[in-house]
Amino acid sequence: MVTLKIPDMSCGHCIKTIDGAVKSVDPEATIDADLSAHVVTVKSGADEALLRQAIADAGYDNEKVAA
Repeated sequence: MVTLKIPDMSCGHCIKTIDGAVKSVDPEATIDADLSAHVVTVKSGADEALLRQAIADAGYDNEKVAA
């Protein structure tokens, strides 16, 4: 599980795009998005770097939130 800050995430379409990007890496992954905080928690067994790159490739800068 990884929690990411995604500053440009602002609507349901953003969440759907990010979810699709994550699922392109791991179809079994789930995400929990908090629009007001611009934070997404990804539950996946995939490599964190691959997940973050897929989100970046979808057009969303992201940074890991410290645990």
